[in-house]
Amino acid sequence: MALSKVNFNSMNVTPSASKAIKFNSSNDGLETGDMGGSLILLSTTTASSSATIDITSGIDSTYKEYQVHFFDVHPQSGSRLAFQVDTGTNTNYNQTITSTAFVARHSEDDSTADLGYNTGDDLAQSTSFQRLSCGGTVETDADASATGILHLFDPANTTFVKNFMATMQIYNNDQASHNSYVAGYINTTTAITRIRFKYESGNIDAGTFKLYGVS
Repeated sequence: MALSKVNFNSMNVTPSASKAIKFNSSNDGLETGDMGGSLILLSTTTASSSATIDITSGIDSTYKEYQVHFFDVHPQSGSRLAFQVDTGTNTNYNQTITSTAFVARHSEDDSTADLGYNTGDDLAQSTSFQRLSCGGTVETDADASATGILHLFDPANTTFVKNFMATMQIYNNDQASHNSYVAGYINTTTAITRIRFKYESGNIDAGTFKLYGVS
């Protein structure tokens, strides 16, 4: 099959940062445009002896997926990191969640090495906070912390429930690596506009939370 020629005058490919070359809307020329799947940083929140970290702006209909990347999240006391969401300007953070959870574990002394479903960390039509660190608490040692990514899909949709999934790595209280996987849905067709993170007990001693939109 012969390749069609592209008219030089139909090209508009002036170099532009974070752009890719693509066909134009008429499919008869080339232009620069946004690259698919780009992460757009919307906000950064830093914890410092914070009871909660609340992300209350930037979550709307602009993007079909939002991600919160959190890292170096150190607890004031040994506890589990958890999240909840809410709608509009509401601050109850008690939306109904159904979820699944499993964790891969491996201890420093090699005494524990397993992979299993964690029934104590899933929710079934519950308004509780959803645990992100499964199977154990985050250690309070000075060099310990939690890191992970929470994905929230199409939160502004008013037809479907809101799906989410999260992956988290922690230094556990039994000196072990815990790689947690949590996924589920928020059982509401109302737009989700805000997210709250907290440890189940004690403050978030330190940590950074970055909200991204996925273009």
